[in-house]
Amino acid sequence: MSSSVVYILDLKGKVLISRNYRGDIDSNVIDKFMPLVMEKEEEGNVTPIIQHGNVSFAYIKYNNLYLVSLTKKNANIVMVFQFLHKMVQVFLEYFKELEEESIRDNFVIIYELLDELMDFGYPQTTDSKILQEYITQEGHKLEIAPKPPMAVTNAVSWRSEGIKYRKNEVFLDVVESVNLLVSANGNVLRSEIVGAIKMRVYLSGMPELRLGLNDKVLFESTGRGKSKSVELEDVKFHQCVRLSRFDNDRTISFIPPDGEFELMSYRLNTHVKPLIWVESVIERHAHSRVEYMIKAKSQFKRRSTANNVEIIVPVPVDADSPKFKTTCGSCKYSPEQSAVIWTIKSFPGGKDYLMRAHFGLPSVTAEDSEGKPPIHVHFEIPYFTVSGVQVRYLKIIEKSGYQALPWVRYITQNGDYQLRTQ
Repeated sequence: MSSSVVYILDLKGKVLISRNYRGDIDSNVIDKFMPLVMEKEEEGNVTPIIQHGNVSFAYIKYNNLYLVSLTKKNANIVMVFQFLHKMVQVFLEYFKELEEESIRDNFVIIYELLDELMDFGYPQTTDSKILQEYITQEGHKLEIAPKPPMAVTNAVSWRSEGIKYRKNEVFLDVVESVNLLVSANGNVLRSEIVGAIKMRVYLSGMPELRLGLNDKVLFESTGRGKSKSVELEDVKFHQCVRLSRFDNDRTISFIPPDGEFELMSYRLNTHVKPLIWVESVIERHAHSRVEYMIKAKSQFKRRSTANNVEIIVPVPVDADSPKFKTTCGSCKYSPEQSAVIWTIKSFPGGKDYLMRAHFGLPSVTAEDSEGKPPIHVHFEIPYFTVSGVQVRYLKIIEKSGYQALPWVRYITQNGDYQLRTQ
């Protein structure tokens, strides 16, 4: 990877903290970073990588911070960005929030973490669970340097030895988010499913887990092509998964970290029938009032139910005197969002509901520069996957031979779910 220096800067480009791993880049080079960023912004040519002479700046912005990596080498740039995002993740797990104040409050521990995260420009221990075993929240170093846990020197660097639980359990959640964009005339412009398998593992010893999904490639290779299967795209695994095994026979085999982690993520670029369809009729009477008729329809099977559905309908900034009528749920006007929020606690499949809203408008109107923001929908459907992904089995093998209970849940929720209005 070869990252020479890592900096954390505030929004004005002032250095809050830095760690020079190689000593081959002059410390005043960072002064050029902010002027270069501003120059790119003025040109409308913002890029995450900026070249200055023989130095490359790769950076990400998080809250009110810039995290910047400098290198002179021909670095693996994907790994550089992955490292910067991993840094953010580790700091969040330590400090709960990552902003200028949390950096200033935790200088000592951040320097310790930077020393463990990377060595001579190469990523080292980046798993926060393992780091927390020997870099404590207090951040005070012992007089005698403590021995790092075995996990750091083990082949299985994400799990410590000697873990014991009275009750051995595994919780597995298949969480799918639906991204949808519908045009004002009802055409689906974008539709995709982004999925993740999240786990909470409370198992003793060094268990090996094997997970079987209804994976299309596997089903076709084993002659089960007719069975219900799903073609997963853009699959990304946690480092614990044996990739060679997956490439060979599509087996997802791994020794899991302890506690909570994301085992894998995937994407399906399939045409999804919108789960909650929203139609809107908006009558604008200039200088007097605006009326909305919103119809929401659940287009999934009757045995499923969407919970905590929120339909967020944008209204003009200067609207007042709201009146609502609904066949189900409740409405409230949120002036800070310039929107009506229609909440339906429980929305069974195959149902449709109506909401009418009436707003007064001032007799003198400002110039309409708002455009027409889309309707957003939030929802969660338990016990349901829109893609049809299924966990066929989860085997747990551990040399002591204990019995363990696997619990599997499915959840479908909204991602970026928008319907444009006329």
